[in-house]
Amino acid sequence: MAFGGLEKKQAAAPMAEINMTPLIDVMLVLLVIFIITAPLFSHAIRLDLPKVASAPARQTPQTISLSIDAAGKLYWNGSVITSDQLRTRFAEAGKQAEQPEIQLRAERSTRYEVIAQVMGAAQQAGLERIGFVTDPPPPQAGAPGTAH
Repeated sequence: MAFGGLEKKQAAAPMAEINMTPLIDVMLVLLVIFIITAPLFSHAIRLDLPKVASAPARQTPQTISLSIDAAGKLYWNGSVITSDQLRTRFAEAGKQAEQPEIQLRAERSTRYEVIAQVMGAAQQAGLERIGFVTDPPPPQAGAPGTAH
């Protein structure tokens, strides 16, 4: 057979050794794959969006308060509107000589798709002044100006 010689001395016995060469080849291929892909895992983008402490938003006659709840309902200055009504109102606001500022309030669990659609509709109407309204972070214990 493959390991025997030409002489027929005795009956062929089963081989008792494991051939390690294919196992080492597989191990080296896997090692190369992990070496190449390991940097991709460490460059993941982690988004831990901070709570922002900023000055209160100024209210002017040219300010539109647009709110979006978790279900995706739109509220224009407190009244419920549909997405078609939103586009119409954006078009009217875009035609004004002095464009209003849109203060966008979105609930934390609002889908990003809804927010992107609202911002896209504002951009199509020519509105450029969009601000995101956030809640101030809760005061931390031991911080200056807080009660102990």
